[in-house]
Amino acid sequence: MDYVGILKDIISIDTSDASGRNYEKVVGYLRPLFEKVGFETQKIHIPEEHAEGMPGRVNLLCHRRGLEKPRLIFYSHVDVVPAEGWDAFNPKVENGKIYGRGAADMKGAVAALLLGLEAVKGNPLRYDTSVMITTDEETNQASQIRYLAQFLQPVSGAYVFSLDSSFGYVGIANLGVLQVDIKVKGKSVHSGLSHLGENAVEKANLVMEALLGLKSKVTRRRSTIDVHPRVGLGKMEPRLNINKIEGGLETNIIPDQCLISVDRRLIPEENLEEAERELMDTLSSVKGVEWEIARIHRIPTVPPCQDPVVDELAEIIKEVTGQSGKFGEMISGDLPSIATSEWGGREFALGVIREECNIHGKNEFVYQKDIEDLAQIISRFLSVA
Repeated sequence: MDYVGILKDIISIDTSDASGRNYEKVVGYLRPLFEKVGFETQKIHIPEEHAEGMPGRVNLLCHRRGLEKPRLIFYSHVDVVPAEGWDAFNPKVENGKIYGRGAADMKGAVAALLLGLEAVKGNPLRYDTSVMITTDEETNQASQIRYLAQFLQPVSGAYVFSLDSSFGYVGIANLGVLQVDIKVKGKSVHSGLSHLGENAVEKANLVMEALLGLKSKVTRRRSTIDVHPRVGLGKMEPRLNINKIEGGLETNIIPDQCLISVDRRLIPEENLEEAERELMDTLSSVKGVEWEIARIHRIPTVPPCQDPVVDELAEIIKEVTGQSGKFGEMISGDLPSIATSEWGGREFALGVIREECNIHGKNEFVYQKDIEDLAQIISRFLSVA
């Protein structure tokens, strides 16, 4: 299989557009490839009411069923973040690296999966196996995953193998998410008559000071779960970041509102409800400022996966690469909570992402060797001993 050509082709299909205009195209490209490696396929059109009102959401499910065997579901996504300042959708290959938006996050892992499945085509598998090719992971896909469950039955107690992860070890835990948009209110007047108005931008500064105080408290906490040494941390750590500020119309107008976007990431030991209460108490402590919550997005934390299958996968990784381990990931997503809390499944992860691959940044790339190694790991994991 020409996995390099396949990866270049799917990178060149720009799936960063929030309209989803190319989702059908990339699914149409991948569907016959999964059929060639021995899988039955289903193209699933997600109803708008199960896709946050967005049209054109098309997912792909692929199956090699063996109903008497343990259930295994591979997870992947084909949407990517936007790209500016580089030729992101014209992939290139240089020095063992494939460059392009989504090369590592996570179209490279889709190519590795195809390569791994080709290696076991026609051979008996250990698992009743399905593959999810999903959309909108980079925004919000929880309702889409829930909709897909009906086509993936049984999901209860399933092993869920996420390919949206780092290379070289098993990811056993992720960060939870609490994202909040806070609208600080004011009163707009001419700047020369500012004594008659209320400056929402200046009041927002008071809110941000309080949030930064909370940040210093939050970021002193540590999980008991190790992260891989190459991440530069010892243990998983929580986060509180003010990532976006919008306010003001013109230089000569006192602004009547200012929007602050906060991204709070939770370690597995933290509780989402308590984290939200802590944030709201901090906002309420700011005197003389009127505010309201404009948007809130939540992804609960889940305990780390400690199933024996994780140890088996870690051993295969070591056999293929010479290194391995079980570590927490400093990333988040909708899948772990749904697979664990709603499906009663066991979710773990291995992909082709390395810190230097610069996912979400300019000149994102993936190592060809990592794709080849992941394919070998997948084929060994699926093979009957």
